[in-house]
Amino acid sequence: MNRYEAEVKDELVIWERKMTRKAPIFSRATKKLQNKVNHVIPERVHTVVTSSIRTMVEGVLAGNSYTVKKPLKNLSLQERDKLAREATVTFKRVAAIEGAGTGAGGILLGIADFPLLLSIKMKFLFDLASIYGFDARRFEERVFILTIFQLAFSSDQTRKEVFRRLKGWEDPNNAYKEKTSFDKEHNWKSFQLEYRDYIDLPKLLQMIPGLGAIVGAFVNFHFIDWLGEVAMNVYRQRLLTSQKI
Repeated sequence: MNRYEAEVKDELVIWERKMTRKAPIFSRATKKLQNKVNHVIPERVHTVVTSSIRTMVEGVLAGNSYTVKKPLKNLSLQERDKLAREATVTFKRVAAIEGAGTGAGGILLGIADFPLLLSIKMKFLFDLASIYGFDARRFEERVFILTIFQLAFSSDQTRKEVFRRLKGWEDPNNAYKEKTSFDKEHNWKSFQLEYRDYIDLPKLLQMIPGLGAIVGAFVNFHFIDWLGEVAMNVYRQRLLTSQKI
């Protein structure tokens, strides 16, 4: 293990504490507010989110919804991290522009933002898989991508379980990555509920006329930034644990 990898390993210890600690009081209060927001948001918004998530999950599992780049080989972890950071900057800009455009259009375009942003997020994750040397043409890797997404946008309780699952991904006894263990009919429902609760409050603000463009750009930028941090650290942890670098 070289110096850079040793530094990353120390960073991952801190990151693990961040991902598994109990949510602060502010976060728990926000969750209560989100539960109230659920009753304010129009039902058609919930319908669009539910449908978008189901379509995304089924498309990823089928492997026919996103362009898959060839996994990059013979790169150091430091080189992969550099490429991942560059990809994060690019996708943050794309998401911010998309959010500003749909946010400026009020509730109708605000609704359209849900599937568009999902598509951007998943394309981002597929590109990161390639950067870190994993082949997303394999079913197992596509399940891994969905699990990263779930880790980034889930509740406290779910996040801890998903983190544990990802940390032990290379364990030969890990059956979750098998096709028979990822039951679409069950998982897409809990999947979309967690995601919807995570994004409800900021996305509601995005639909306010006059404020939507600013909020849309900021929120989308933040979502990609957070997703990039989570995905990078998951892949770093996987590479260092499995010694595949």
